[in-house]
Amino acid sequence: MWQLRLKPSWHATAPDGGLDSLAVAGYFWIEQNKNINDSTVFAATMTDRRILSLWFPRLGADRLMRLEPQLQQMPFAVVREVANMQVLSSVNPVAAGFGIRTGQPVRDAHAMCEGLVTRARNTQSERAFLSVLQRWAGKFSPWVATEADDGLVVDLTGCAHLFGGEASLMEVVQQDCNDLGLAVRMGLADTRGAAWALARFAGQAAGAHRSGDAIDQEARATRSRAGKRRHWTRGGAAPVMQPGRHAATHRIAAPGQTYSALSPLPVAALRLDDGVAEQLARLGLRRIGDLLGQPRASLARRFGRGLVMRMDQAMGSAPEPVSPAKPPDHFAVRLTLPEPIGLEADMLAGIDRLLPRLCAQLRDKGRGARRVRLQAFRSDHDIQSVDIGLARPSHDPDRIRPLLAMKLETIDAGFGIDMLRLEALQSEPLHNRRAVGHLDAGQAVNKRLASNTATDDLIGRIGARVGLDAVTRLYPTESHIPEKTSKVMAAAWSAPYGGDWRRSATPRPLLLWQPEPVNAPDTPKVPEVFRWRGRTLRRRRAVGPERLAPEWWLDDPDWRTGVRDYWVTDTEDGQKLWLFYGHGGTMSSGWFCHGSFA
Repeated sequence: MWQLRLKPSWHATAPDGGLDSLAVAGYFWIEQNKNINDSTVFAATMTDRRILSLWFPRLGADRLMRLEPQLQQMPFAVVREVANMQVLSSVNPVAAGFGIRTGQPVRDAHAMCEGLVTRARNTQSERAFLSVLQRWAGKFSPWVATEADDGLVVDLTGCAHLFGGEASLMEVVQQDCNDLGLAVRMGLADTRGAAWALARFAGQAAGAHRSGDAIDQEARATRSRAGKRRHWTRGGAAPVMQPGRHAATHRIAAPGQTYSALSPLPVAALRLDDGVAEQLARLGLRRIGDLLGQPRASLARRFGRGLVMRMDQAMGSAPEPVSPAKPPDHFAVRLTLPEPIGLEADMLAGIDRLLPRLCAQLRDKGRGARRVRLQAFRSDHDIQSVDIGLARPSHDPDRIRPLLAMKLETIDAGFGIDMLRLEALQSEPLHNRRAVGHLDAGQAVNKRLASNTATDDLIGRIGARVGLDAVTRLYPTESHIPEKTSKVMAAAWSAPYGGDWRRSATPRPLLLWQPEPVNAPDTPKVPEVFRWRGRTLRRRRAVGPERLAPEWWLDDPDWRTGVRDYWVTDTEDGQKLWLFYGHGGTMSSGWFCHGSFA
């Protein structure tokens, strides 16, 4: 007796069967064996592939309730903006008890529950929390990926037996989520699409469209006979999975039973757009089983190839692998010493061995270190560590070594150091720069770019003493307001400004401070004598006025005195001050001193 042996991922049929085009090998085998009927179907499906889908329906609310436990006892919801309207993105069980649901407008939710507490949705924090859950799910399988913003997908192929079977594994997942304070729904099937559908739609009956084609609206006799039929495919109503103690097992589709598990589910479980699901409901195709029995060519012409693709992915005809996130690059080296050391010279010698290896790792990945940590493991099991920061990412040992040498004096060697470890805590892509142009000019530019690191090294040395954030530089901004013409930026995290500073038509003082009141008559005329900072000054010359007005679209508390008339005022004691008269907006008018010229 002949047997057809194919790879587990192949599907083989006769030439007129038309099931799958991946069975080329099986087709050739059939052609060589004419004694087999062409209508006989040979199929080998990969039944050992098992996919687990985890859906966290209240991820946003559960995350905030972990941070604020008092929210668990009150109706609480997370709010997001959709098309200039605030809607609920997640609700806790207390709020759900009042009939509040996800996607509901906030005003309607407050009308249903007066004491509803809301918080704005933080999408980045939710994604970071989901990435943490992704690492947690790595205990079940190394193949874990995120799904949308509220779910995970785990490839459990060959892993379930380590936890005592699939049902036991899902109980472990449920228990872990309960300990974490997370609501979770799970689905396990042969394909990713089927697992997604079971996790989100298991136990839900396909709703009837408003056209009135539900079986509940048929004749009474028809309904009575339909209830006695042995299976819903013979005309009866689709079975509805009632929640109970076996609800979790209903979300497990046995190997090879994908069709029977998906058939009673609504068509929205195929991950279709709302518009496509609505059109299918109008035609009476409410369940996936109704849809799978339709001609594929007609479905593709009317609803597009996306519908057919989703069907193939759910049934396993189209591949949909689980691609786990690539782990971040980790750059670290260590040196184990045969005898404990305690001198700075010995630690420098160890750094000279470690640093080239670390820089080689960074150079191979095209990255440069931004922050480097040196750890010294002492013989008494204590760890001494120092961190350094660089103004520019680099994988040059000559730029990193001096910064580490400056910090060695802070390390207490104790009874000796047994091991040194060097790690790049933060790295950034580092691109080689090359000038294009005349040969001599290009060589000169390349030489200048390669050697112009003095400023960066200086920033790194100063930052090692006082901190990189304490070294700043000014950047010009587009504003005519004196105190807003520049902004302060950290020198280590910004490049020098390459353009020309925009110059004002009138001179600006070298020093600017917050406007300080001047004791002078409350008139727009420049005073002859005024008192400022406890001193009486006499005007010798004044140039002006220059009238400045605040931005009308901003409410700046410092400009609530209204329009200002600035005067460059020379005093008899040699000072050159920048005075202005505020005409009084929402505050009283008067004279103020805003700066001083060199």
